[in-house]
Amino acid sequence: MINYNPKEWFSFIFRFHKADTFRKLLPLVTGIAVYSAIVSYTEIVWWKLGPDSYVKNIPIMHSLLGFAISMLLVFRTNTAYERWWEGRKLWGSLVNNSRNLAMKMSAILAKDDTINRSFFRKIIPAYAYALHNHLRSEKTRVELFEGAEMAHLAKKIDADKHIPNQVAALMTEHINDLYREKKLSDAQLLFINAELASFTDICGACERIKNTPIPFSYSVFIKKFIFFYVMSLPFGFAFTLGYYAVPVVAFIFYVLGSLEIIAEEIEDPFGGDANDVPTDKLAANIHKHVLELI
Repeated sequence: MINYNPKEWFSFIFRFHKADTFRKLLPLVTGIAVYSAIVSYTEIVWWKLGPDSYVKNIPIMHSLLGFAISMLLVFRTNTAYERWWEGRKLWGSLVNNSRNLAMKMSAILAKDDTINRSFFRKIIPAYAYALHNHLRSEKTRVELFEGAEMAHLAKKIDADKHIPNQVAALMTEHINDLYREKKLSDAQLLFINAELASFTDICGACERIKNTPIPFSYSVFIKKFIFFYVMSLPFGFAFTLGYYAVPVVAFIFYVLGSLEIIAEEIEDPFGGDANDVPTDKLAANIHKHVLELI
């Protein structure tokens, strides 16, 4: 049974946190309200337009364009959410594959093989952190390569090159060394190959999302469409709503603008915003779980 708390529901309505669109749109909403008041005053007091004016027929255009703008925004938000959800699934796969590789290496390596166990205990989380920092264009945490068994590997990492690929290459190279030393059999090598290959596949898929944004012309067109649509609303609403057109137009702009901002934020799921995929927390979970498994 779901516990329903109406107080909590209403708290979300009146709480304006840092990720809320209200704060971001407040200056524009205020400007639209002032503009609507000026248009309403001009039509009612200055121009004194009567009910026989052709301007009163402007809402006919709004009813026709309203369907078009709603379809565009639905497509925009769905496309952005699909990108966000795909990014979350990719990192979910990274979490699972990191656990699987840790469990397999823990079962394969001897209990007293502290050197190799320590290597995989650090290199697997290092890949997650390297991918997180790579997607956010940040530096990789060097402390993940500390220790006698990792010091020589840290020297091989070139900060000016693709760090996740370098970490994956070091992991693959070490596993091949274990195979040559007869610490891994042919079957065991095939047993862990899927997890090794998945790291690079996940990295490539994340890069595809990050490096292929929504076409700029499409995003700009929607913003222009919303702007001109809202700017024309007061001319028609002033006839039927009078000065009440001011809050109505401001609210309509808030709704349409919020949808566009939300889509714009989540279309790149690997940024540092509150609405993005929490890759830092997922990398920390991988680190925690690998330490428990190996």
